[in-house]
Amino acid sequence: MEYTTARLGRIFLLKFSDKDILVDELERFARRRHLKAAVLLFLGALRTGSLVTGPKKPRIPPEPNWKTFKDGWEVMGAGTVFSGTKGPAVHIHAAMGKKNSALVGCVRKETSVFLVIEAVVFELKGCRAGKSLDPATGLNLLKIYSGHA
Repeated sequence: MEYTTARLGRIFLLKFSDKDILVDELERFARRRHLKAAVLLFLGALRTGSLVTGPKKPRIPPEPNWKTFKDGWEVMGAGTVFSGTKGPAVHIHAAMGKKNSALVGCVRKETSVFLVIEAVVFELKGCRAGKSLDPATGLNLLKIYSGHA
């Protein structure tokens, strides 16, 4: 395990509207507000999109198990934002439900909002962390740059 320390910075309340692309809007917001590190919580509904619901088999590099959805699902989730080589990197996991079905997984870029998503973004200041491509997994993973800030 690695770690770094952080302190709480700005706190933002965000409201996403119908058909907004959730991850794109979060990345755009993070870029505009110069967020280097943050955690977020959100709730509302998603219209369409896809999730990665774990690997097909527990191997490295993982082969993702994709699940698409449509027609509006209730959702609650959490995520992180860290600076990467291409700007802010958003990583979101969510639990979703519709009728008697449930999905849990990693929300991907093309996922759109149904009606509204409310989110609270907590900026982390002073932490020494970012995102970079991990050669073993092929994933953009969190990198801790030192034991503490």
